[in-house]
Amino acid sequence: MSQKASILHHNGVSYVLPFIVITSLFALWGFANDITNPMVAAFQTVMELPARQASMIQFAFYGGYATMAIPAALFIRRYSYKSGILLGLSLYAVGAFLFIPAAAQQSFTFFCCSLYILTFGLAFLETTANPFILSLGSKETSTRRLNLAQAFNPMGSLCGMAVASLIVLPNLWSDRRDAAGKIIFGTLSEAEKADIRLHDLAIIRDPYVCIGIIVVIMLVVIAVMKMPKTQETEAKSSDASVRTTLSHLFHNRIYREGVIAQFFYVAAQIMVWTFIIQYADHLGINKATAQTYNIVAMSLFLCSRFLATMLMKYLNGRLLLSIFGIGAALATAGCILIEGMTGLYCLIAISFFMSLMFPTIYGIALENVEPFDTTLGAAFLVMAIVGGACMPVLQGSIIDMGGAEHVICGLPSVNVSYVLPFVCFLIITLYGFRCYLARDKK
Repeated sequence: MSQKASILHHNGVSYVLPFIVITSLFALWGFANDITNPMVAAFQTVMELPARQASMIQFAFYGGYATMAIPAALFIRRYSYKSGILLGLSLYAVGAFLFIPAAAQQSFTFFCCSLYILTFGLAFLETTANPFILSLGSKETSTRRLNLAQAFNPMGSLCGMAVASLIVLPNLWSDRRDAAGKIIFGTLSEAEKADIRLHDLAIIRDPYVCIGIIVVIMLVVIAVMKMPKTQETEAKSSDASVRTTLSHLFHNRIYREGVIAQFFYVAAQIMVWTFIIQYADHLGINKATAQTYNIVAMSLFLCSRFLATMLMKYLNGRLLLSIFGIGAALATAGCILIEGMTGLYCLIAISFFMSLMFPTIYGIALENVEPFDTTLGAAFLVMAIVGGACMPVLQGSIIDMGGAEHVICGLPSVNVSYVLPFVCFLIITLYGFRCYLARDKK
């Protein structure tokens, strides 16, 4: 009980109820993130796209964050956290419901545009919810509090993965295989492909429509709920200009490097999870079965996040970030150099070490940012999610470089493509060490 009190109570004020409600939003965007990852492989087959073009799904999804993070921060700075949450939920619902006409038109571009709008809403939610959670209590426990809230994000992710694994991928007619394990969709006539495409796009559409309905319900709940005032929300009345805030942020080295580290972390996370299916496919495993390995990876991620939150009570978060960064780099090296199921197990193990990275980088970066600078500071950290838009496309290009044999330098091209996440984890490890040394020096 003492741990709970130290995290969710401050100066005699309880933040338990708003913490629970805002934490539920983490699950909502976790669902969207991780039902979308396997859609890259699904669209690649049903729309007959190369890996690079199919990965434009991730470019659209995470590009929405880059586009809307700063406008979201300026909106929240002018109005309130609650207004930002309500607008974010509205955009989320609109993007989800646009999957209905996208499926009817059978247009890959339309699907990308729908996801782009959906992530406008996610940009508002992440720009709002993360700093709001940090503000619900003392500054000393802010990083632990955010890690606890972020632990519920993979619960939504697991739901998204379960829907993809149990409902979407097994029912895709385009993924039917022959006795040798090869997909037969490409050998069919155009008329047969058209019928299958109509069926499969409807299967892809339905989960997004369902989550859109849930989002509308959450919108109504939060609209009628009263949110507490915190130091950060009260700081919105400050006369500090955007230019002054930008100057403060730019001259804060730990914050500045935190934005860079966050860019590479999100890039690594999306690459690791997006191409698990392609990695398993190279081993002759179908998409539905391959998605179960994604679920195992996310389960490890979830358990490790609770473990990391507990460890932060005893060990410095900056040191933990460095240790977990080394672990992630070693596991990534294993998935590159070791072929077969052992390499796949190494790929799954990366998720254990990624668990604390996003909230810990976020918390460290904002630790010494002034309250009236927090909203805009949070926006740049959310904008760094654009790493998830840029790097998967590059990884898809590396996979395509393998040609028909899917081999580069004697290794499967999908294995070689994980060099990109390996470099990302080295950068994150360096950030953790630099921040830890800076703290000791101070």
